[in-house]
Amino acid sequence: MPKTKSLDGLKLDDFLCFAVYAAGHAFNRVYKPLLDDLGLTYPQYLVMTALWEKDDQTVGDLGDQLSLEYSTLTPLLKRLEGLGLVSRRRDLADERQVRVRLTAQGAALQQRASRLPSCIQEASGLSDAELESLKDDIVRLRESLERYAASQTGG
Repeated sequence: MPKTKSLDGLKLDDFLCFAVYAAGHAFNRVYKPLLDDLGLTYPQYLVMTALWEKDDQTVGDLGDQLSLEYSTLTPLLKRLEGLGLVSRRRDLADERQVRVRLTAQGAALQQRASRLPSCIQEASGLSDAELESLKDDIVRLRESLERYAASQTGG
């Protein structure tokens, strides 16, 4: 049976979205043993990284930075608080806001986590310049997709 033009574009190996999806799974397989050693999941690691970069943030600011909804972020923060890595307190100036701060234990974990980027680079087989260029391309792609989605929903 001859191929029709409409089906030619439906090859899984040609889908950029599948390549990104599969790469995400490959990242997870590399990160898992590294993060198990730290006692963190990948989303928890992202929260900790954001706090190591800038401590004492509101839950809203963290959610914006990590593209996570409040309902997703709150259980992550509760778990990190239970591990003794962060503390959550109402903002004294605006009680509607919850501020998240590293504990001494959470701040100290940064030293152990500092080796992860070099492990990921080694696993990637890419140079610093190649990784930076790829990251920039992916960020541009994400921003374009977000703009497009917002234009379709009126947001």
